[in-house]
Amino acid sequence: MRQVILYPGEDGYWVVECPSLPGCISQGETREAAIANIKEAIEVYIAALEEDGLAVPEERFEALVVAV
Repeated sequence: MRQVILYPGEDGYWVVECPSLPGCISQGETREAAIANIKEAIEVYIAALEEDGLAVPEERFEALVVAV
């Protein structure tokens, strides 16, 4: 299980990234497409690490909402 951040991009697409996996980012025309795409990106990212014999980073991300 991984936490992701989802936000609207400047081009109208939804951008989604997984902070616990540096560089793991995707997008989609809809929120649902973006979520489906990041799931696939996370799977591929982890598979590549394992294939290369590298450690898979633990989920350590914590999200907060800060009122300003």
